[in-house]
Amino acid sequence: MINPMSTHVRSAAPTDLAGAADTLAAAFADYPWTRYVIPDDGYAERLRRIQFLYLRHALQHGIVGVTDPAGGAIALLPPDAPEPDPATVQEIVALHGERVDRLAPGDSAPPAAESEAAAPAPWRLETLGVRPDRQGAGLGSALVRFGLEGAARHAAHAAHAIALDTSDPRNVRLYERFGFATVAHSEVPGGPPVWVMRCAAAPL
Repeated sequence: MINPMSTHVRSAAPTDLAGAADTLAAAFADYPWTRYVIPDDGYAERLRRIQFLYLRHALQHGIVGVTDPAGGAIALLPPDAPEPDPATVQEIVALHGERVDRLAPGDSAPPAAESEAAAPAPWRLETLGVRPDRQGAGLGSALVRFGLEGAARHAAHAAHAIALDTSDPRNVRLYERFGFATVAHSEVPGGPPVWVMRCAAAPL
């Protein structure tokens, strides 16, 4: 077992992206949301490629962290991050295939509170995953801490909140330990539950 005190999280380099995509594909192999929005046919390959594309975008415009020893990865985007380029969007749509429409927010999703709607746009914690054989060793907590501290050091958006979605109640408990609170919870018809969480500000 890896000693969590010996786990180091560092900023990713372009050469880390392939390994980080492998890590996230293993972490999300049975994740309810990705199982819902990615076709079963070629699921593992589609999932890995989608994760790689999002990691590449986050590396260009936000924060990507990886653990040493390898086993976990996190990606965040600031409020002003651009959308992926058209070619990347086209590939992502193709990878989701006939399930791409499931990515759209459901009509039953609760509206944002007035105070939340008026607040500055938040950072987005786009993805965080730990390989199954590394889970339970503190890597998830180390990655969340790295992401929060990285956002807090970002001068242009240091005071902005951080938002995320998750479909795993275990993740809800993890994020709550770092100051996140559930601001919405919805049940997608035929799909998994979704918790929308928000941390009031990126703390140091």
